[in-house]
Amino acid sequence: MRRAWVAPFVALAAVFASATVVLADRRPSRAPAGAAAHQVPKPRIVWDPIPFGTKRKAETVAYVRRHYGSFMKPNWRLVHPHVIVIHYTDGPSFSSAWNTFAEDVPDSELHELPATCAHFVVDTNGTIYQLASVGTICRHTVGLNWTAIGIEHVGYSDGQILGDGRQMSSSLRLVRWLRCRFHIPIKNVIGHNESLSSPYHHEDVPALRTQTHDDWNRHDMRIYRHRQGALGPC
Repeated sequence: MRRAWVAPFVALAAVFASATVVLADRRPSRAPAGAAAHQVPKPRIVWDPIPFGTKRKAETVAYVRRHYGSFMKPNWRLVHPHVIVIHYTDGPSFSSAWNTFAEDVPDSELHELPATCAHFVVDTNGTIYQLASVGTICRHTVGLNWTAIGIEHVGYSDGQILGDGRQMSSSLRLVRWLRCRFHIPIKNVIGHNESLSSPYHHEDVPALRTQTHDDWNRHDMRIYRHRQGALGPC
């Protein structure tokens, strides 16, 4: 997610005192029992959650009421994701991204609460970090937050990430596992720059109905989706 307001090194939140652990997502899969999604191997994911307590949940409910209240009940839960959005951090490290998402302050672009966040961050060494449950709404793409899983990649450009073998391999395996788990077709794996063309895009705030970012444009996402398709069906 290209954003000039990403601060490379924000002080760690106090709640980061707990050690990072490797865990499975604690929410059960929504795929039906015996579905093909269970045959797709889950990549190794490091569970490293940002603070998402009562205050942030209440802020998320208020955000949903403002931006999506015309068609859904305000909630902080991501009930059934239909889209996976690919971003890059425009920052140097996983820790800088974690710090930005963990500090629950208004963002410098839209000046809203809760703070922006992503469900996953893929580091340059291929490590996949999970920052929030896929059952939680994260602010990462205007118009799609109500139904989208957000995946950030540490780096400064689409091309940099496409050319990083370890990072791409982990990203593609993560996306395959997620799209098979939630029955998301490859066409709905999109770059942030493609957000306005998604059939799921909906924004109640008139001034934001054409807002998007320039990361992961259509040309580069065609390459990404081609590589995703080469992994085979669910």
